[in-house]
Amino acid sequence: MEPRTPWQALAGPRYLRSSWPWRSVGYLAGGGVVGALACAVLLVLGTFSLFLVGLPLLLLSGLASGRAERLRLRLVDLDPVPDPHRVPAAPGLAAWLRTRVAEQATWRELAYALLLATVLWPLDLLALAVGVGLPLALLGAPLQLAVDGHEVKVVKAYLATSYPEALGAALVGAVLLVVLAHPLAAVAGARAALARALLTPRETERPGAIGEVIASRARLVDAFEAERRRIERDLHDGAQQRLVALTMALGLARLDAPPGGPLAEQLAKAHAEAGQVLTELRELIHGIHPQVLADYGLGPALTDAADRSAVPVDTDADALPRLPASVESAAYFAGCEALANIGKHSGARRARITARHTGGVLRLDVEDDGHGGADPARGSGLTGLADRIAVLDGTLTIMSPPGGPTLLRVEIPCPALPTGSASSSPRTASSSGRD
Repeated sequence: MEPRTPWQALAGPRYLRSSWPWRSVGYLAGGGVVGALACAVLLVLGTFSLFLVGLPLLLLSGLASGRAERLRLRLVDLDPVPDPHRVPAAPGLAAWLRTRVAEQATWRELAYALLLATVLWPLDLLALAVGVGLPLALLGAPLQLAVDGHEVKVVKAYLATSYPEALGAALVGAVLLVVLAHPLAAVAGARAALARALLTPRETERPGAIGEVIASRARLVDAFEAERRRIERDLHDGAQQRLVALTMALGLARLDAPPGGPLAEQLAKAHAEAGQVLTELRELIHGIHPQVLADYGLGPALTDAADRSAVPVDTDADALPRLPASVESAAYFAGCEALANIGKHSGARRARITARHTGGVLRLDVEDDGHGGADPARGSGLTGLADRIAVLDGTLTIMSPPGGPTLLRVEIPCPALPTGSASSSPRTASSSGRD
């Protein structure tokens, strides 16, 4: 894997033959230049701030410094460097200033600018002086001796009066240039890590991203519900009407066929099959989105589901207000899935459904007196049900000890709709008058 930072490059055998030593030198040299400039700017703004003139500019000067440092960071950090600032909620300078002053990232950038202007850039230059300046001064000893002609004082400490002495100093400089390239990269990596820690967004500072995820998830739920309604409408207005016409045509053909003959028997069989298909299609349409749920809400829909259950069910859901369509649909199918599991697996003699909306939360409880032991890992449909509830920020809790009883609880945060409003979109004229 290709290294992404100087620290990763140092661990590889090809560090000296790569571009990372040059990247590290360039990054530290740029830090010295930018830091000296930041020091001068902050001194000027600090002086004017004594008269409250440059105070706003001083507070926001970190923004420019942070942007410059994020651009420089690309020299020694190949991973993306995102901007930590949010987009203002409204246009205009005032909204921009309010947003920036309220952000933690703005103050971290100011702290980094102060640190750069006072501490970091001298350290950058010191590292360059030791890691690059000292070896280059030693390497230049023969050239300096040739220019002077008599003697040269290498790095102000070693006096060379002959070419062998100067060449020895140059050899030491070459060795130091290679050796010191490694700690130089380590220093550049540490500087880059500090810059990334202070100048890039943190998870807790990204409410906009989290809000967008929540909003996109809500849009997906709404799109799913709309697509299901479309399928339901197409089945009702298309396939079901054609099957009704086919059933009527087969019935009329039976009346015209000679009684007792093979043709009459075939028509009777076809007529019965068409009626069975029509019944199954009606049940499928009802399962996609029952009309009672769209017209009257979750309470009557749960009562209807309880009436059709194989196990006797007591219901207490009449006091529910109208809720968002996605919430009503998810809660309804959670109740239906729970009742189906009770009929298939629990061995219960009786069940109970209770639904309440209090404190902005819908709570649906489905209880039974069966033998318990419900386990989502056994593929009873509870895992998929939990995923569906989680899409709406809801929770599914199952308490089912061996021997029973079993309690399935669904909790979904949602607002109640105003009285008289429908939670679903108006039906088209073609989908009215259901069978």
